[in-house]
Amino acid sequence: QNEGLDLSQLNGSGPHGRIVKRDIEKALEEGTGKAAGQQSAQTSPSAAATVPAAGALDERLYPADSYEAIKNDGMRKTIAKRLGQSFNQEVPHFPLNIDCELDELLAFRKDINAMSPEKGTDGYYKISVNDLIIKASALALKRVPAANASYTEEAIIRHKHADIGVAVAIDGGLITPIVWKAETKGLVQISEEIRDMAARAKEKKLKPEEYQGGTFSVSNLGMFGIKSFSSIVNQPQGAIMSVGAGEQRPVVRDGALDIATMMTVTLTCDHRVVDGAVGAEFLAAFKRFIEQPKTMLL
Repeated sequence: QNEGLDLSQLNGSGPHGRIVKRDIEKALEEGTGKAAGQQSAQTSPSAAATVPAAGALDERLYPADSYEAIKNDGMRKTIAKRLGQSFNQEVPHFPLNIDCELDELLAFRKDINAMSPEKGTDGYYKISVNDLIIKASALALKRVPAANASYTEEAIIRHKHADIGVAVAIDGGLITPIVWKAETKGLVQISEEIRDMAARAKEKKLKPEEYQGGTFSVSNLGMFGIKSFSSIVNQPQGAIMSVGAGEQRPVVRDGALDIATMMTVTLTCDHRVVDGAVGAEFLAAFKRFIEQPKTMLL
């Protein structure tokens, strides 16, 4: 029966959004979904005027004066496109979680920072937990090279160096400046590079070669109190590690209850290149470096 409906205007309630009989009956009853020139006499000019313009919401639900529309810039559009492709279409991904004890790392960091020259003098440094995480990630990738890889249709690419992208939140989006060959750099150099690039990233002064590429990424939301989360793989990298907050938790040691500072990390893997066993092996290596931080100096 031809009722002048434009099926493209209907929201299907069937499997996978398919339009079924009840959708058509509802549209006929409500007078919606009419094709151009076939609008119901019940549809008033004021109702027609509520059809949302590009970049706006449906005014029947959200009056135009109830929100502010912030136009998407090129960075936000790129983020939406690339991560949408990665999450929904191209990358079969899965997460792996592990808990790391931080007490040895925190003591190690305190000792290192205590040896720094005074603030404001040459050679001053202040190593952060995140700096140590980047170093541990790079060394773990060298221990498990299968995790430092990218997928292509013709071959699995195993990278020779651990080029670590460090996620930095900036106004209007997210960017990942890269610590190139992180496995070859000391903690002070890694710390200085991250601090410099993060500052310039927030001013949008990074050069493309400073944030394009990389073999692996780390996203740390621990400073915001986030306990654990899963990030989306940043193609063509094979994995990304999400770092939660360090917090005191009850643990069991030799059958007795104790308190330890624990941190949960989640590795999101591109299953085409980083299998479950490979991801687990990487996390085990990372955990060893975090829990025995002096081994990072060997």
